[in-house]
Amino acid sequence: MTKTRVLIVDDHAVVRLGLKTLINDQPDLEVAGEASTGAEALRAVERLRPAVVLMDIRMPGEGGLEATRQITRQFPDIRVVMLTSFADDELLVRAIRAGAAGYVLKQADNEALLRAIAAAARGEAPMDPALTARLMARVREAERQADDNAFRDLARRELEILAEVARGKSNAAIAHGLNLSEKTVSNYVSRILEKLRLSNRIELATYAVEHRLDERLRHQGER
Repeated sequence: MTKTRVLIVDDHAVVRLGLKTLINDQPDLEVAGEASTGAEALRAVERLRPAVVLMDIRMPGEGGLEATRQITRQFPDIRVVMLTSFADDELLVRAIRAGAAGYVLKQADNEALLRAIAAAARGEAPMDPALTARLMARVREAERQADDNAFRDLARRELEILAEVARGKSNAAIAHGLNLSEKTVSNYVSRILEKLRLSNRIELATYAVEHRLDERLRHQGER
C-alpha cells in the first residue's frame, strides 16, 4: 500500500510529537518529516516532497501564511492544511487566499484531523463545518464591498451608460435610448474610461460584468 506522506509544521515540539504518533499509527499515512518554522517548512518540502503539509497558522518569523503562499506557488500539487487553535475568520480567509486547501482546528478530535488529511490528499478542501458558513459569509461580504468600491467614483448617469456599453451598444444607440446627443455619450464614455483607468470599450464591458453592474443597478431600482 502506498502511504500518504505528511509533513508536520508547528513550533511546539509537544504538538508535533502528538501529531506524529497519530499519523504514524495509521496504515495509510506516514510522517515524511517535521519543521518548526515557515522557513524550515519550505526547505523540508523541497527536500521531501510530501503529499500533504499540516501547517500551524501562527508561528514566529515568516509564519504559516507566508510559508503556505510560497509552498503552494512553487509546488502546486502539494496540499497544505492549516492547523489553528482559534476560529479567526480573517486569518482563515487569508490562509485560503494564500493557497491553503483547507483547515482544521487543533481542538478537533483525531478522526476529524485524519479525515482532513485524507480529504486534502484526494484533492478536496477540508473545512471545519462549524466555521465554513461564517467564512463563506465573510467572503461574500468582501466580494460585495469590492463590487461597491468598483463603481464608487461613477455618478448614476455614468453607471447607466457603462451598463449600455457592457451590453455592446454603440454611442449612437446609447444616445437614442437615453435621449442624449451622441457627443454627450462620447464624453461620458471618455470620462468613465479615465475614472476607471481603463483603455477601451472592451475593458469597460469586462469590468462591468466582473463587478456585476447590472445586478447593482437592478437592486438600486428596487429601492
